[in-house]
Amino acid sequence: MTPANATASTLTDAADLAGTVVTITDPVPGMRRSEPIIFEVPVRVDAPLWWAETATGERVLCQRLATRSSTDSTALVVTLSFEGSASLRLTGPCEEASPTGIAELPGKEADCFVRLDTGAFDLEMCSGTAQGTGASKWGLRHFRGTEDGLELLPSGNNAIGGFYGPFFTPENGLINPPEHTVVEIETIEKGPVMHHYRMKGTIPDGLLDELKGKSFTIDWIFTHGTPFFQRRYLVDPFRTVINGRSVDNKITVGDEFEGGQGELVFDRFAAYQGTVYRSGDPYAGELVEMVRDTLETSTEDNPKFAEFRRELKDIEAAHWDLYWRMFCTWEGVLSDDEIRERLGRVRAESHMKADLTSRVWEISSEPVNVSAMPHETIFQGAANKTAELHEASGRAMVWWTSEPSGAFQIVQRKQSGWVNWGSNGENECPELPVGVDIKTAYGTFAENWKVVADQLEQPPHVAVNGSAN
Repeated sequence: MTPANATASTLTDAADLAGTVVTITDPVPGMRRSEPIIFEVPVRVDAPLWWAETATGERVLCQRLATRSSTDSTALVVTLSFEGSASLRLTGPCEEASPTGIAELPGKEADCFVRLDTGAFDLEMCSGTAQGTGASKWGLRHFRGTEDGLELLPSGNNAIGGFYGPFFTPENGLINPPEHTVVEIETIEKGPVMHHYRMKGTIPDGLLDELKGKSFTIDWIFTHGTPFFQRRYLVDPFRTVINGRSVDNKITVGDEFEGGQGELVFDRFAAYQGTVYRSGDPYAGELVEMVRDTLETSTEDNPKFAEFRRELKDIEAAHWDLYWRMFCTWEGVLSDDEIRERLGRVRAESHMKADLTSRVWEISSEPVNVSAMPHETIFQGAANKTAELHEASGRAMVWWTSEPSGAFQIVQRKQSGWVNWGSNGENECPELPVGVDIKTAYGTFAENWKVVADQLEQPPHVAVNGSAN
């Protein structure tokens, strides 16, 4: 029924929109699986859900996107599996009370904002608790692929999606915003086809004045059945110096995974154009040695220091974040003066060792066995399409960024089972420009991960009744 206040351009009658044809063509070869297709019609439509029919007669659900629609145009999203090309014809509003699509599940963590079954993933988004432990991080603290059933974050003590540098560096003396911040989460879109959330947070102040008072937002988008998700990070403008270099609005995004001691969920790394890397992490070695020295020689005597001494009893198996947190002003383990003095020594030594000619650049056309490298770490050069792979199972996580990150740090540490993908170079220097789009895919596609990466980079072309969207 048309509302009394509807304008001439308002279309709410099924007959007004039924018959609209959407044509989709793929610029790259390969099968698309539940690809999100967003298209716009030049009229206002109030019905939240519409049915469409493919050329083969399959019925698919379209969701109205409220935040992308206006008084004279409407955006709709549908997920579609096809190869090469496809077409849709809108048939009418969906009157079903609960059509099949993204489902919400009971959360596992106390700070769970939402747990979703997207059809491809079972994931849990958490707001964090700011308690300074691995289990207090905001981000995705559980992530399971529904195809293989593997949980990539079983303990909830790590997270996908944290962002760190330049706030996560020795120069700042503030470690891990995901562990020391609670985020507010706003629901932007919510329906059976798409969920869109926006995180908002304030970074606790560290020791550098130019990095104080900074806030951030992160947009996350999940679509039904799609084997990838999307995100974008925005941070208040900043400029500082890290690793002796100017850093202007560049960040480190860190995705973590865990397999338990002795187990790796990913045991290889590859970049699209070939892996160009240096192995080892001198800075990590210097930091660990300074942790040992601090435990042995610091004159601090407070309950927090005693707590860290207990937690770091088995230093090799300890959570990596504990090393950082000991030198974090937020934690209060050490005085600011001692933090500056000790990290000054770490910094000077690690900056020198990072660029010694003995650390040669390697070029590999094959995926790299990172856990066989010194410190179970490599630093990859600039790239926009990268992947972490598991050789035996064929599972893969693939990342595409709309602008290349200048460097990456990849860790695959068997002792703890911790795996990391970070958009930073040596000595925690952030390299990913703020504001880029990131698409992250997961599935059993180690053999064809480059095809997946191309699909992430190049979405299908869409036209409505002959006009491109």
